[in-house]
Amino acid sequence: MSTSKLHRQLLEKIEKGLQDLLLPDDPQTLYQPFRYALDVGGKRIRPLLTCLACGICGGDTEDALPAALAVEILHNFTLVHDDIMDSAETRRGEPSVYKKWNENIAILSGDVMFADAYRQLAAYGQNDAFTKQEYTALHDVFSEAVITVCEGQALDMEFVNRTSVSHNEYIRMIAGKTAALLSASLEMGAIAAHASPQMREELAELGHEMGIAFQIQDDLLDAVADPEKFGKKPGGDIYEGKKTYLTILALERADEDQKRFIQSVLDAQDPTQEEVEKVLSLMGSLNVLDDVAAETDQHYQKALNLLQSFDSSEYQQELKNLLIFLRNRDH
Repeated sequence: MSTSKLHRQLLEKIEKGLQDLLLPDDPQTLYQPFRYALDVGGKRIRPLLTCLACGICGGDTEDALPAALAVEILHNFTLVHDDIMDSAETRRGEPSVYKKWNENIAILSGDVMFADAYRQLAAYGQNDAFTKQEYTALHDVFSEAVITVCEGQALDMEFVNRTSVSHNEYIRMIAGKTAALLSASLEMGAIAAHASPQMREELAELGHEMGIAFQIQDDLLDAVADPEKFGKKPGGDIYEGKKTYLTILALERADEDQKRFIQSVLDAQDPTQEEVEKVLSLMGSLNVLDDVAAETDQHYQKALNLLQSFDSSEYQQELKNLLIFLRNRDH
């Protein structure tokens, strides 16, 4: 995705804010992993959304920066703890915090990141430009997102040991793990702009639709994307036995023989390429691939429709460009 001047300016503002965090030098085992987790990088999508939402609502993006930093620190905290739970040795091509140090250090550093994320919001309580109600609203939106993200993670963990998961349950899980923080990022940006309740609600819904679309699209790309662009062979999730939106829908639609075969491939320690290709073929014949593509498109279109209710601005156009880029991505 080519970046605009506005995109670059906002990213520079976010990066500077992260670099300017007043983190102590000592204890080193607490704060070095904190800094490392932030410096490993990332696209900074969530803080970018916070700044864009503020601009869309006519606010000053400087006012959105504490909220933007809060959501980015929180996001990285979740990654530090997720890597422990998943025993993931790398993150963004570098050793994960728990691998570079150890599990106990990663847990404690994650804890202080969580606390520091909340500390960023104190700036609004100390700024007379923000009412007590707005300060409270920022905390409420942020706290609700934290709880929902944890619920989504818990559901994801529960699904591993369950024999069946419905597509509605899966949507609820990704609404927590993926969509909740995107939704909160946009709504907090609106609050930072002193936006109306209706604007807040529309941007929160936009983030929800965006998050759902992105995650089920990711599941779809695993099955249909060009392996050279996507980075792994088609059906990678099937080889790993993962429950995805595609496998869940396929199992719901399959007849008994098809269902037994799909489940046997998902349960296999080392399924063959032929078996995985047959599952992908069944997904096609059961209209799973086409229907998930259409559903993804519907969620992105809902997000774009919500965006159209806001006045035209460079911020609105930037968010529109991002949604269109995500909608058309092929890896």
